[in-house]
This record gives sequence, structure tokens and C-alpha cells, in this order.
Amino acid sequence: MKDASFKMFVLEQLGGLRPVTCQAMFGGHGLYLEDVFFGIIAGGRLYFKTDETTRARYAELGMEPFRPSPKQTLSSYWEVPLDVLEDAAELCRWARTAVACDPSKMSPARRRV
Repeated sequence: MKDASFKMFVLEQLGGLRPVTCQAMFGGHGLYLEDVFFGIIAGGRLYFKTDETTRARYAELGMEPFRPSPKQTLSSYWEVPLDVLEDAAELCRWARTAVACDPSKMSPARRRV
């Protein structure tokens, strides 16, 4: 899947999570809910922000952290499993969890995800 069509697919799948915005960055795209950066689309893959608690679930499912280059790893962003990506409702649940990894930047109404 080409990057532009993959980006559109991801945004459609996240349609139940409003308002998600997407901005070009570092050869990929960053995903935001309000002003919270929670995801990365790069190389035909989707990565969500994790923390010490949520990262284990990704690892248990065989997912890997985001590697923008062979020498760099962003261990706080992990690839979203394909079965989650294909299920819009489940993807929105995972996205809410990713957003909650940085509640300090969210409005009080959004902190209750």
C-alpha cells in the first residue's frame, strides 16, 4: 500500500476518534488528538505512543519499536498490530490508550479516555 493511501486508510479507521489531525514530519506523518502527539505513520506502518505499562502488550504481540533509521530507535512508539489496524473500533481504543500516555497535554474533558 502506498504511503498516501495508507495514511488515508489510517485516518478513515480513526474516524471515531475526533478530532484527529495529521501533519507531515520526518518523511512520515504525525497523528495528533488536540495537541497530543500519539502516533506516527511511516513506511506503510502505524506506530502508537506507549509507556512502561502499555509497551508490554505490543511486545507480547511481536511488534517492534519505531526505527526512523538503522542507528535510531524511538522506544516510546511501537508498531500497531495488523489485526488492530483493520478493526476501526479496536484501533480507536488503542489510539485512546496511546493518547492517555501523555495526559498532561490534554484538556480536562479528554483526560477521561
